[in-house]
Order: sequence, then structure tokens, then C-alpha cells
Amino acid sequence: MIHSAEARYNQWVREHYRFLLRSAWALTGSRAVAEDVVQDCFTSAWRHRDQLRQPELARAWLFRIMRRSALRHMAPGLLSLDADEMPEAPAPDAGLDDRLDVVKALARIAPIHREVLVLYYFDDMPTALMAEALEVAPGTVLSRLARAREALKAALESPARPALRLARLRKV
Repeated sequence: MIHSAEARYNQWVREHYRFLLRSAWALTGSRAVAEDVVQDCFTSAWRHRDQLRQPELARAWLFRIMRRSALRHMAPGLLSLDADEMPEAPAPDAGLDDRLDVVKALARIAPIHREVLVLYYFDDMPTALMAEALEVAPGTVLSRLARAREALKAALESPARPALRLARLRKV
């Protein structure tokens, strides 16, 4: 069956949009910027689709394009979560608070660490595919993951979170 270029493009977007938006949002800290980044990614990817030699690696290839676009959109050191974009808790919920704390802590760590955590934990990407997406060796992915976990742990325990430390002390 012959598909039009538009139909093929729409299928591509359906398959990869959510993954790319989630990853871009985690990298940039802003949904609005993430949406722009993903649009730029799809535009560039479609324009250069002939460079994708292995269709099974499309997700990793699109991630590389999105990552470059995100880095172009972000000014160094200006990452911040948009307060109006944070989901509001309908009622006090410790689980939701913990998840929001993780999202805020992700915003405080370096993008190189944030991206490996997002790919591994949020998108369940295997390390071999992460290596392809990040254009590094698989061993480098593993070392970045280890450093990223330490950076996230430090961000979660940083002075910006005195209430959490007090809560932990009360539990002891």
C-alpha cells in the first residue's frame, strides 16, 4: 500500500510525539519551550528523513535531533520550572509531593545528568539505545547514570528542601 508523505509524517508524530515532549519538557523545564523544541525537531527530522538509515532506530535519532534543538532553545543556567505549569495537588498527598520534589530536583541538576535520568527512568530506554541517542559509548551512559543519580540525590537533599529534612528527622 502506498502512503502519502503526509500520512507517513502523521504516523511518525503519533509514534514519537509523547516521548519527545516528555523528554524535551524534562530537559528544558518548560512545557511551552518543550512544544517549540519538539516542533523544531519534527520539522528538521522530516526535512532530513533520508539520513535515517535504520527505521528501528528512529526514536534514538529523533531524540538526538530534539536534544540539539533543546540546547539551542535554552540559555545556559536559565533553566527553571514554570510555576504555572506545575500540576496542583487536589489534596495533600505525600506521594504527589514526592513526585513534584523529584521534578523540581531534576531542574536543579545539569542537563547532561537530567537527560540520562529521563531516558532511563521516564522513557524506559535501554542503555544501548541511550548510547545511540546520545552518541556516546554504552559505558559512558552507565557512568553518566551513576553521576546523575548522585546529583539527583544531592539536589533532593539540598538546603532548598529544609521541610523534607525535618520530616525525615521526625520519622527517626
